[in-house]
Amino acid sequence: MKQYISVTARFDEDGNLLPLKIHWNDGRSFEIDKVTDIRYAASLKAGGAGLRYTCRIAGAEKYLFLEENRWFVDARG
Repeated sequence: MKQYISVTARFDEDGNLLPLKIHWNDGRSFEIDKVTDIRYAASLKAGGAGLRYTCRIAGAEKYLFLEENRWFVDARG
């Protein structure tokens, strides 16, 4: 299931958009410790495609997608 979320992000000096923090709809927020990879990819769990950011959040690797100016994550069931 695709869940759209709010993201705090910044552009670096090379023009790359980097997510810094994710904000869940229930009010929780999590800092992104590190972005380890950025590539165009499809979300096999939620459907859709876009820029996939491989992020380390609280020690776990998660995928964050930017699809047509909206951020989403795979909501795991």
